[in-house]
Amino acid sequence: MTSADLLGSLKRYWGYDSFRPLQERIVRSLVSGRDVCVVMPTGGGKSLCYQLPALISQQTVIVVSPLIALMQDQAQQLAQMGIPASVLNSTMSSEEQSRCMRRASAGDFRLLYLSPERLASAHTLAWLKTVPVAFFAIDEAHCISEWGHEFRPEYRQLSLLRSHFPDRPIAAFTASATRRVRHDILQQLQLRDPDKYIASFHRPNLRYVVRECEDQSVQFQWLMRAIRSSPEGNIIVYSPTIARVEETVDSLEENGIPAVGYHGKMDAAERRKNQERWMSDEVRVLVGTIAFGLGINKASVRAVIHLALPKSIEQYYQEAGRAGRDGQLSDCVLLWQRRDTALLAHFIKQIADPAETERAWERYRHISAFVQSERCRHRQICTHFGETPKWNTCDACDVCGLKPEWMKMPVSSSGPRTRKRRSSVVVELPAALEPALLSTEEHELREYMREWRRNVSREQGVSAFIVMYDTSLKALCRQRPRTLAELRAIPGFGERKIESYGQQILAALEHFNGGARVSAAAGVRSKPVEQTLLLLRQGKTFAEIATLRGRQLSTVVSSVADLVERGDIEFDDRWVDRDRQPIIEAACGRLGTARPSALKTVLPPEVTYEEIRLVVARLRRAEFVKKELGDAKKRPALK
Repeated sequence: MTSADLLGSLKRYWGYDSFRPLQERIVRSLVSGRDVCVVMPTGGGKSLCYQLPALISQQTVIVVSPLIALMQDQAQQLAQMGIPASVLNSTMSSEEQSRCMRRASAGDFRLLYLSPERLASAHTLAWLKTVPVAFFAIDEAHCISEWGHEFRPEYRQLSLLRSHFPDRPIAAFTASATRRVRHDILQQLQLRDPDKYIASFHRPNLRYVVRECEDQSVQFQWLMRAIRSSPEGNIIVYSPTIARVEETVDSLEENGIPAVGYHGKMDAAERRKNQERWMSDEVRVLVGTIAFGLGINKASVRAVIHLALPKSIEQYYQEAGRAGRDGQLSDCVLLWQRRDTALLAHFIKQIADPAETERAWERYRHISAFVQSERCRHRQICTHFGETPKWNTCDACDVCGLKPEWMKMPVSSSGPRTRKRRSSVVVELPAALEPALLSTEEHELREYMREWRRNVSREQGVSAFIVMYDTSLKALCRQRPRTLAELRAIPGFGERKIESYGQQILAALEHFNGGARVSAAAGVRSKPVEQTLLLLRQGKTFAEIATLRGRQLSTVVSSVADLVERGDIEFDDRWVDRDRQPIIEAACGRLGTARPSALKTVLPPEVTYEEIRLVVARLRRAEFVKKELGDAKKRPALK
């Protein structure tokens, strides 16, 4: 197959005029029937490397992927491009699964997505022998290695592929694998003399900034500055716990920054809704646990901010690497506290398996050295993955002299009560650091086309990026095509996408030229604390408030405790069992109110942490009022 043939298909279906680095070579290897192992950073275009050969082969590529949502997005995206693809998973009815399997056996699909669990079953392996399989593509292949940062035992069973399909090629794809993990991938999948493609781990458009924070108050101030100093694009904030996710979302909302959360205790529909609001640019900031991000196809992420130490360099590289996929300058900010290392060590000590404990300690040593080292951050990442750069400094990390404007002015601790949660605390950004708001016509057009994209994606029930990539939207607003021929020249617009949306896009651009702008907001959303106070005044219980606000009970109680401690509301005796209040107060008398977690260890098991938090808040408020009265008496009277 000639380069012209490959480029023709690339332009027709994907809307691109050229390949990214390594893509064409990987495609050629797979078309020629070779096993391959591909290590390519997030955003490097791995999925195209197996999707294009599937299109060319006229057979079916079986794609193994760990996330149902990711598989569904990719299948929908391919369908929009005119490439028949499907997903086979447990969320489908038995009738839908049977129909999908019959169509796959008939060769109706170019790509079929399966989970590793399903692929490993004897029934699936037997059925796959009736499918015209071109090759197997293993996505997130590092999950097969015990030395990988996301080891999944079910991936180990993929070694069955070689014995059951000895004549079918196998392709392994990952964004983050050390030399040891790469060797493990080759061995576990029994790849035969594979073509190996390892892209550079150096992402020069990413600016790494690592800052140790003395407490949570300082950390939140840095977070606010980082967000407000990034006027364009989307932001991901990684939080270590579900409670911190909800707390951070509420704190950002209190400071006028719309944000949504994402964590494992949300139901799937809520997670999907929040993710789509963020993906479609309805909300700029998403705060999530590590459950968020795998397979996210968002090019315009301008900052990824971590609020705790990741468990490994691999995890950090993968999560931080979700910034700047469009090649534009983007910030990767790691705000950690000394206690993070103690917490990681605590969890490692809970691991029962000695071999896994050893691997966890090795990851711990590497990430600890990374944040405390005075060596170039970019170079440390490259050498960790087995790459030896020819340079020693990068000018794109804090060690090599990079200091963003928002970090040049110091922040101060909130004082002795730094453990206090940040909900409802308003942080002012120094005027010198406020970013200039974009008010150009191109910015207005970009917002208008984002709204158009949101509306279309809702009507069709697909993700916004499936309608139009971020990079395509930006190019569209810059070039402002007036004909379908001009639209074809914009990257990301293949023939099927132009057939589906071309006339609508041109009409939307014409409406904008005629004076149309984004619609007015439906209304001002009340702040989290106001919502909680209103529900309290309506007589709602904490549990009812948690349900109505979509929060964990502990988050609601902590927010109320903050209000009590600040004197915004009075403590209500009905919140805590009357028999337990004196027991908690006695424990506070012995141990003080500094550490509620320490109080929990000495109190009866039936006393909840929420009850302790509320009583502690009342006692702290009383201590504060008493001190204020004492100070007032000491001050000389005015004459």
